[in-house]
Amino acid sequence: MPKRDDTIFWAIIACLLWSTAYAGIKIGLQYDTPLHFAGVRFIISGLMILPFTVKPSAFIAMVKEHWKIIAWVTFLQTLVNYIFFYLGMDLVPGALGAVIVGSQPLITAVVAAMMHESEKLTRRKIVTIILGIAGVVLISAGRQAFKLGTAAEIAGVIMILIANIGTATSNVMVSLKSKGCNPYVLSSTSLLTGGILIYLISIPFEERPQGPLPFVYWADLIWLAFMSAFSFSLWFKLLQRPHVRVSELNLWKFIIPVVGAILSWLIVPGEKPEWLTITGMVIITLSLIAFFKNGDRANAGASIPDK
Repeated sequence: MPKRDDTIFWAIIACLLWSTAYAGIKIGLQYDTPLHFAGVRFIISGLMILPFTVKPSAFIAMVKEHWKIIAWVTFLQTLVNYIFFYLGMDLVPGALGAVIVGSQPLITAVVAAMMHESEKLTRRKIVTIILGIAGVVLISAGRQAFKLGTAAEIAGVIMILIANIGTATSNVMVSLKSKGCNPYVLSSTSLLTGGILIYLISIPFEERPQGPLPFVYWADLIWLAFMSAFSFSLWFKLLQRPHVRVSELNLWKFIIPVVGAILSWLIVPGEKPEWLTITGMVIITLSLIAFFKNGDRANAGASIPDK
């Protein structure tokens, strides 16, 4: 059985990679439309993983055997999550969008508790989630004022919440129902199929980017595609481990806005550290350290489901 410390290490690596997505998406959308950009990104991601899956005959057999979970992950994780995420973020102020996205560990904990008896909302988990969301709020407030008033902005918030629910449900289903399915096959087929569908959806609604696109666009696109390919394959592999609880694994996603803010300071002109942002980072860091350090001692075997 994989060691818990190994799981934590790889969960942090996946979240560090995901933290680059916001800056990457902002760069890409300077030259492309949202759904077209997302579709091309995930098509490339799915193709990147293919050589690392299994032999073609075994690949086809595995897809046939596990087609239901692959279809659900494609629908929830790629289609629902990213379509509503891209459209929602286009409607709300950046700071508010970051807070709604940052609520994902809370939504995941609630969805997991509803779908599986071993995923209980313990007091320690609830406190960690509250502190994590408070940290995300401070990070966002330190970077941009909150605004919400128009119908479009309210619709954007609802869309991002739907995206979070889609991701949470997908994560729980991967943990419970994907045993025996190679995680690379699962990530490759869901990203590739979802990417093709998003691309097709974009055709009647969005214009194609005009003229030769600059090198920065293609470099950004390839990075985002690689990041998705590596992170989703790794995340699905972690979710399949028998000792991993979905709600606890997703707590590490609180570090995404922390690293995202640091990257903004480094690469975005005009971005600089603020006391609110730094305070939020400290709160998130300490809450995660306390949860996992104390949890390992108090519940040494609690992460192994009874069934």
